[in-house]
Amino acid sequence: MLKKQLLTSPKIIWEAPTESVLSGQATQKLSGAWQIMLLGDGSPTRHLNLLTGHKVKVKLIAMQAEEKQVEEAPVEVKELIPPLIRRQVWLSCRSQTLAWAESWWNQKEAEHHLKNKEQPIWDSLTKGRSELFREVDGLALVNASWLEKEFQQKGPFWSRHYRFFRQEKELTVIREVFSPDLETWLGPALREKSNIN
Repeated sequence: MLKKQLLTSPKIIWEAPTESVLSGQATQKLSGAWQIMLLGDGSPTRHLNLLTGHKVKVKLIAMQAEEKQVEEAPVEVKELIPPLIRRQVWLSCRSQTLAWAESWWNQKEAEHHLKNKEQPIWDSLTKGRSELFREVDGLALVNASWLEKEFQQKGPFWSRHYRFFRQEKELTVIREVFSPDLETWLGPALREKSNIN
């Protein structure tokens, strides 16, 4: 059996300054619904479930040791203690792929929290009702040919990245990319760099 490989992280086309993301002022040109989806601190799997009315299925692409940090990785990944693991998944409702996500973890934290690799991270981290803090650090438009193929649409696509903390300790850095199919529920989203600036 062939070993599954991680996909190349998508290319960043446009990125909001970190300060504007942290203040919630990354772009006022997005509708309120899209701003909540991209800049809110809620669970994306919960949002997808509520929007579609269907359970979110997680399809593991790969989970491997991260030998060296990829150029496209969020800068916050440098704050994690090595050795690192990187995990990538597709998120779908019924047969519709609505998001792709990758996350970086300290190896021991990954072994502790990700026992069920096909389970959403939020479910894994909140077992036992443990308190978590999520900080959205980045908003971007990204593209990759494999995203266009899976979403069956031309890019670029909206992306965000954030960190989970527990007791002031950073647990993971997560990047998500969302399908334009979410416009069915959230309304139109500007995806041209020229329209955002």
